[in-house]
Amino acid sequence: MAMQNIILAGGCFWCTEAVYLDVIGVEAVESGYIGGNVIAPTYRQVCNGDTGHAEAVKVTFDDEVIGLDDVFDIFFATHDPTQLNRQGNDIGTQYRSAIFPADADQQAAARAAIARANEEHGGKVVTTIEPMSDWYPAEDYHQDYFAREGSSNPYCMAVIAPKLRKFRKSFQNRIKDAAQQPS
Repeated sequence: MAMQNIILAGGCFWCTEAVYLDVIGVEAVESGYIGGNVIAPTYRQVCNGDTGHAEAVKVTFDDEVIGLDDVFDIFFATHDPTQLNRQGNDIGTQYRSAIFPADADQQAAARAAIARANEEHGGKVVTTIEPMSDWYPAEDYHQDYFAREGSSNPYCMAVIAPKLRKFRKSFQNRIKDAAQQPS
């Protein structure tokens, strides 16, 4: 196994986490905060929009099973990278579309992925590549949120469930089977 981590911000971290937990080769997904100026921020602080942090996920994947390019292609297909500082009704810099590469190779792959996404979106992609900075895991109740709360939370049913259906339809060859699903 050749494990890598990549940090992606694509709006609400509940949405992004739910998608990547369903991807073959993904070993772990952690929701958290990155890119701001407040040490150890809380969810409430980040939601207020004045910390500079983005809601993001740290995706740990086996690059012998799924390549970074595929990880990026899923990222661009499962959020709207043309919306500046928002995803749907979630508005603010904390919901920006951003990639936080760990090294020069990930940065080059991110640039190439943005170029591919720009071809599909008429050059309107606003996703940024931001420097790696301190990662702050979100509070425990945010981890595996959709798996725990999805069927009873109206936001999850309205926003995350359709996103997962779209992902599963578009990336059938990248979905974990039931035996591989994290518990």
